[in-house]
Amino acid sequence: MASSPTDYFESFDGVRIAWRELGEGRPVVLIHGYFSDAATNWIRYGHAAKIAANGFRVIMPDLRAHGESDRPHDPAAYAPDTLTRDGHALIAHLGLTNYDLGGYSLGARTTSRMLATGATPGRVVFAGMGLDGLLHTDRRVDHFRNILTRLGEHPRGSPEWLAEAFLKTTKGDPVALLGILNTFVDTAAEDVERFVQLALVVAGEEDQDNGSAPDLAAALPDGRYVEVPGGHMSSVVKPELGQAIADFLAA
Repeated sequence: MASSPTDYFESFDGVRIAWRELGEGRPVVLIHGYFSDAATNWIRYGHAAKIAANGFRVIMPDLRAHGESDRPHDPAAYAPDTLTRDGHALIAHLGLTNYDLGGYSLGARTTSRMLATGATPGRVVFAGMGLDGLLHTDRRVDHFRNILTRLGEHPRGSPEWLAEAFLKTTKGDPVALLGILNTFVDTAAEDVERFVQLALVVAGEEDQDNGSAPDLAAALPDGRYVEVPGGHMSSVVKPELGQAIADFLAA
């Protein structure tokens, strides 16, 4: 099953955002992780195809500074919650009213911010995310700022080295990606407790990069946790990840 050609729209501030679609049926918007893009996160390893096969229209944006979206270097393009506003702008551009929403890692964090600022999906997917990753973003900001400001200096095999290697495969723009770190906003615990949608929390069994995924599932009013193989960088390539999301949405 081939995805649609890339489409584009202008977000709230004129930055051009790309998105792809796969399948027909109930819309589900899936947002990729940091350093990644829609093709790598959702299409390459078959996750989108699994979901689409269950009767879904899978909508996959490239976050600004990623993939085929614009990669501005102007700091003004990276105000707090800018990715959140891009997400709302995509929903409005497509005229979606009855849809599901989710994301992996930064995509899950963006999903939480969209929920906290008024998004009303029917069901929600938090993949590669734990409770601490929503409540306290500073640790991940420091981690990625260290990676991007010391490229070529990280010990071979370290988490930083592996992240830099992944950045090279997606042809990331370090200047634009540094800007993305300024968009991060903590989600308050009381906001998480108000996310009333049926929610899937799915993460690799070795993934503690964003804190505890079971704790996130427990904090959500209607959350359920599914464990899949791998860690933060490896679970996203496992077929079990896409299957868990497909099964949840189809249930």
